[in-house]
Amino acid sequence: MSSNYKIRYLFENADTLIMEIQRLDVRDDADISQIYHWLYFDRLTSSMVKLWFRSMDSSAEIEERYFEQGYLKFSDTEATFIEKYNSSQHRLVNHSKQECSEETRELISEYLKQPN
Repeated sequence: MSSNYKIRYLFENADTLIMEIQRLDVRDDADISQIYHWLYFDRLTSSMVKLWFRSMDSSAEIEERYFEQGYLKFSDTEATFIEKYNSSQHRLVNHSKQECSEETRELISEYLKQPN
């Protein structure tokens, strides 16, 4: 894994990849939005979108994240992402505790090369 980021969460299915990365190459006093990035990758269109984080909620078994583009609800094993604008639902598997694929590492590297 690259030394300039850490994958905190990773959810995927055949068509969709959603992940949260933590930048390790920014100053500790940087704005939190510069440190943590939620990314949505559509494998069908090969498009990467940054999800704009709004708020979160958590309990012992379920975590929830609210974004400008939709809502993510997840447990230790699965997740559901509901898109805000077209109400599409994506059922995903939680792979956060597994090693990510080379494809995922390449996607993150390309994302990090983009200017802020």
